[in-house]
Amino acid sequence: MSSDSFDGEWTGRIIRKFGFVKVRGSTSRGAVRALLGMRRELEQGWAVAFTIDGPRGPRFVAKPGPVLLARATGAPMVAFHIAVDKAWILNTWDRSMIPKPFSRALMRVSRRIAVPEDADDSQKERFHAELQAGLDRVREFAELNVEKAGDADFPVWKTE
Repeated sequence: MSSDSFDGEWTGRIIRKFGFVKVRGSTSRGAVRALLGMRRELEQGWAVAFTIDGPRGPRFVAKPGPVLLARATGAPMVAFHIAVDKAWILNTWDRSMIPKPFSRALMRVSRRIAVPEDADDSQKERFHAELQAGLDRVREFAELNVEKAGDADFPVWKTE
């Protein structure tokens, strides 16, 4: 899900390069339309992704949309974070980064979180907290270990 803003268009082009489909909308504009669009894409076999902290933040705080989509579709959720050792940092609310040439990057992915379709409100809150905890873990690991990315003795494919 990506907003209709200039930033959203820019990130939308990037995420398409990674095999995702851009669905227009955000938590502040067109949320229901966007969730329905994401559901349709999942049903067609595409992978979908959220900017988990939404269009306005707070930074690194998960919104409930992924839990609602996982409950509606049966698709499991994962959180991921990409840490970069050298980047230009933009003066935006989320401190967006553009990696500098030849910088190291480390992506860490959480374990899968499945949300049953009959999850009640308290269970949805629990899954939302689990998603947040997964994001916190992968972000901390990636930021602490990005300097090791590319080293021969550092594991390349390992999830939390």
